[in-house]
Amino acid sequence: MEIQEIYIYSELFHNYNCCVIIPTYNNSQTIENVINKVLLYTSEIIVVNDGSTDKTESILASFPQINIVSYSKNQGKGYALRMGFEYANQKNYDYAITIDSDGQHFPNDIPVFLNKLKENPESIMIGARNMEQESVPGKSSFGNKFSNFWFKFETNIELPDTQSGYRLYPLKLLKNIRFFTKKYEFEIEVIVRAAWKGIDIISVPVKVYYPSQEERITHFRPFRDFTRVSILNTILVIIALLYIKPRNYIRLLFKKKPKEIFNEYILQSNDSNIRIASAVGFGIFMGIVPIWGFQMLVAVFIAHLLKLNKAIVLIASNISIPPMIPFILFFSYKTGIIILGKMGGNISVEFFRINAERFVNGNYKEVMTEISYTLVQYIIGSIVFGVALGLCIGVIFFILLSVFRKK
Repeated sequence: MEIQEIYIYSELFHNYNCCVIIPTYNNSQTIENVINKVLLYTSEIIVVNDGSTDKTESILASFPQINIVSYSKNQGKGYALRMGFEYANQKNYDYAITIDSDGQHFPNDIPVFLNKLKENPESIMIGARNMEQESVPGKSSFGNKFSNFWFKFETNIELPDTQSGYRLYPLKLLKNIRFFTKKYEFEIEVIVRAAWKGIDIISVPVKVYYPSQEERITHFRPFRDFTRVSILNTILVIIALLYIKPRNYIRLLFKKKPKEIFNEYILQSNDSNIRIASAVGFGIFMGIVPIWGFQMLVAVFIAHLLKLNKAIVLIASNISIPPMIPFILFFSYKTGIIILGKMGGNISVEFFRINAERFVNGNYKEVMTEISYTLVQYIIGSIVFGVALGLCIGVIFFILLSVFRKK
């Protein structure tokens, strides 16, 4: 590499306040060569010695110009990266490029990240490897495709390589995210949760070297680590379905004006009249069901499963806005009395006064019995009332759509 090129990239590291983090565990055969090649670009290097038991410690001691984070017990690659981020934040770095110490990554790809940084200063960049080349083991190719699929499901972002450890991280944007995983699955957790925070995730092309089976050094334990990744993806999928996807949809919807919503989701919708009316009725039902605070999230989630128009369901579920709540409570309670008979007391000032006196006099059982009966009446009544009102409004809406909606 030309001296002028070395100077240019050394200046870029300085200007971007960037460092290189190298996590390592028992890679004494390759770590020295990796460090020497990274040093061609910068001395802003943090090596995290993740409890190595080979000659790694003595090799690192021969590089006084680099920073070393070391601890005695092996914790896992994810933990090593987290320790590297923590140290880099303490040193006030803005960016960190992570590169593996096993020699698979080529340090001469570092400029690929730096050259993209000006255009993408707030993005996580993942070095996308060519996983179709002959030297790539079959299990690595399968694992990468498996990971890519679930990442897209969880974030709606399509990437060619979600398992590459060759990355650039904007440290300030990750600072307030509390991570939980410690092993290989951390590299999935970090990009999924960053994407949920609105951080861009992009790919840049990098080379990769896979030595022969005899020369290859890997600490990946297929059964244990694949199980960990599968458990993590299961948890992330549940969170995505129950919270992230509904949240994103709600945010998108409320950015639009009422007229735009009406035109897009009703007049110009490809859904049939019966499906639109069903979405309205279901939304009304979800707005009445007594799961206060979660109605919209649950409504959007179930609408997704039933393939109903989520926007219409969400709008209709807003029947439970404050001016309507007293009426919903009243009719739900009265419906419960019709269905179950009068089990508890009438909800009134007198009801609360009598039960307050009972409570003061120590008649806790009577108080709890009457409150529980009243609560049961309300819950059953709200479900029945929600079904009835949802059906009525759904039918009315269907009739109106049939008359006024353009084909």
